[in-house]
Amino acid sequence: MDRTSLRAVGWARSLPMDREVKAARDWAREHLDSLGWTTNAPEMVDAVLLTVSELVTNAHTHAHSTAQLVLTWDNRCLHIAVHDASSKLPSPRSPSTENLGGRGMLLVDALADEWETRSCPHGKTVTACFRPPQNVEAAP
Repeated sequence: MDRTSLRAVGWARSLPMDREVKAARDWAREHLDSLGWTTNAPEMVDAVLLTVSELVTNAHTHAHSTAQLVLTWDNRCLHIAVHDASSKLPSPRSPSTENLGGRGMLLVDALADEWETRSCPHGKTVTACFRPPQNVEAAP
């Protein structure tokens, strides 16, 4: 087997603004189950699903846009990417007693192993990476 080649599995879903964020979480949970994570890494699943919720909510609320959700597993990291139509890049904000919202990216920053934002010609993509614990192997 050629270990220099990258093998990955991925799934994509478009979530219009009129779709509930719950639909994104349910869809992501199905794919995490196919990787065996719901049984082998339930805490990781909770972190991934909260991140999916936050990123899709940000796309709907701040970008007023359909969210393009892509999950990719490359045997090292589960990448959660959400694309929206806004060019405004997110950043973690300090919590405030004045505002009810504004904590989504703080949560993503705390939960994900790493995250990044990339500008695109028609908006931006926010990607969060989750590495499973060493004792957890995902199904191919």
